[in-house]
Amino acid sequence: MFSINTLNVAETIANVWGVVWPYLVAILLFGVIIAIHEFGHFFFAKLFKVKVNEFALGMGPVLFKKKIGETQYALRLFPIGGFVSMEGEDSESEDDNAFNKKKPYQRFIIVAAGAVLNLILGVLVVAVCLSMQTLVGSRSVHSFHEKATSCNYGLRADDEIIKINGTHIYSSRGIGFNMVRDTDNKLDLTVIRDGEKVELKGVEFKQFEFEGRQYIEQDFYVVGEKHTVFNVAKNAILDSASIVQMVRLSLVDLCTGKYGMKDVSGPIGTISAIADSTAQGPTAKDKLFTALTLLSFITINVGVFNLLPAPALDGGRLFFIVIEMIRRKPINPKKEGIIHTVGLVLLLLFMAIVSISDIIKVF
Repeated sequence: MFSINTLNVAETIANVWGVVWPYLVAILLFGVIIAIHEFGHFFFAKLFKVKVNEFALGMGPVLFKKKIGETQYALRLFPIGGFVSMEGEDSESEDDNAFNKKKPYQRFIIVAAGAVLNLILGVLVVAVCLSMQTLVGSRSVHSFHEKATSCNYGLRADDEIIKINGTHIYSSRGIGFNMVRDTDNKLDLTVIRDGEKVELKGVEFKQFEFEGRQYIEQDFYVVGEKHTVFNVAKNAILDSASIVQMVRLSLVDLCTGKYGMKDVSGPIGTISAIADSTAQGPTAKDKLFTALTLLSFITINVGVFNLLPAPALDGGRLFFIVIEMIRRKPINPKKEGIIHTVGLVLLLLFMAIVSISDIIKVF
């Protein structure tokens, strides 16, 4: 009886662990993204001798805290964010080391550093992913699928695709995304052929349906290149540029109504997506590759989103600092504070709606 119960308990623990561990990994990876972002603010604040009252990872109730010097370091309950609280950041302070007492260029660097580190992390993760692949993809057409249609409309092997519907293509990643955005099944392509630029109008592709929508099927393979240090470094930057483009165009599509709220994910949806990715693939290497690919998307997404010139975001604060540099005098702190407060309330409301949507999608 004892041995049977022991086996049952062990099996139960194994089953629970099989469900839980992807989410623990997801929280860890999401935490890395947040920690890198906040560390960027923190590092340059300390570099410019700004008084930092608190450096926190997570939001909500404090789980652990320790004060070292003038700064309290805290770990909070909910792993959905973090913050660096600087003296004089949101109010006037007479402290010589307050944020508001620093020069505009110093404040600009401090505010921008978080998003910039997210983008740098994204490039590094993309480089790792490229190194894990057998070949590095390019923009050039290698060959066509058996029932390809695009070759009937002028596209040829060895054509290097540099534009799709007028949008510049940085890497092979950008080809697939810009094809997915098309709605009429006809693409205008700009290619480099034998060293010359050639315009191909109305190139038709087959379509496939996914979740009630029609998408273009990429009916050709791209040329794969062998790994070199230079090739991986170059394509890591180009691939990252493609992801930035994807984020920008996705925001445009969201604002123009092409996508709805069900297509937007917040921290809960992000953690769930990372957890799903860590459980995919037959081998540990496949799972790692999928998780790192998603990690690169998310960290670049966080970096780009935070640089948007909207109130309460880093980009909104940068916007006011730039205006101050141009005017050569600061914006009224009270007016700026009101704008950021209203922006923060709207952002929190938006995040609440997205989180509810995430929960509905998960359960």
